[in-house]
Amino acid sequence: MKKTMIAVIWVTTLTILLLGVPWISGLIADLLDYQAIDPDGAYAWISVHHLVQALIFLLIIVAINRFKPLPFGFGWGNKGVGKRYVLLFTLIFGLGSLVTHVLMTLTSTLQPFAYPLTTLNITGQLGFQLFLSGPSEELIFRGFAITMLGLLIKARVWKGKVSGANLIAAVIFGLAHVNFSFAPQEVRYHLPQVLTAIILGIFYGDCYEKSGSVYYPMIMHSISNVIMVGLTIIATLMI
Repeated sequence: MKKTMIAVIWVTTLTILLLGVPWISGLIADLLDYQAIDPDGAYAWISVHHLVQALIFLLIIVAINRFKPLPFGFGWGNKGVGKRYVLLFTLIFGLGSLVTHVLMTLTSTLQPFAYPLTTLNITGQLGFQLFLSGPSEELIFRGFAITMLGLLIKARVWKGKVSGANLIAAVIFGLAHVNFSFAPQEVRYHLPQVLTAIILGIFYGDCYEKSGSVYYPMIMHSISNVIMVGLTIIATLMI
């Protein structure tokens, strides 16, 4: 019973940290004026947000390693496993995304962008997705989260195929895609996006654990985002 309570407190504490730092990073990003470089709000704010949250967690990791060195995946690990994951994921996700976008285009259910598709906006958004989205989020929700959760969460689920730490990290990753507001009080989310984040998070986490490197999930994450955003841009320009 005592071990269970300690594990619950540990997971709760990490959840607050994993969701709180991105929220604080958003407040910091709000302090800057992006009108001169990004008048439509397509990429600058979210780029600063992801840079800030990555920096905060890097500082936390450095502080932790001063007291107890932990394997946060900063190395290429098992290259064979990592490369296979990236290749198979790219092929499967790319094909699935292509089919999905064709169906959404044909059924007129494609979600439009909240900003005009100018050259600047397209370049900025794709640049963010390629260079910042994967590295920042995988550092936090795989490298940091799974490593720290794994210190106490040893159980495995689904007939031992998925670690409890990976599953919990994926659920927290899904919650990170829910928007909470206190003034006014409201919760906004897109359920398919949250569920997709959880499912993809499990795959990213499995790659992280089996390859021993956070770099491959970073690559997978960035590729998936570029594919989704790129296909949406192409479909939007065609219709």
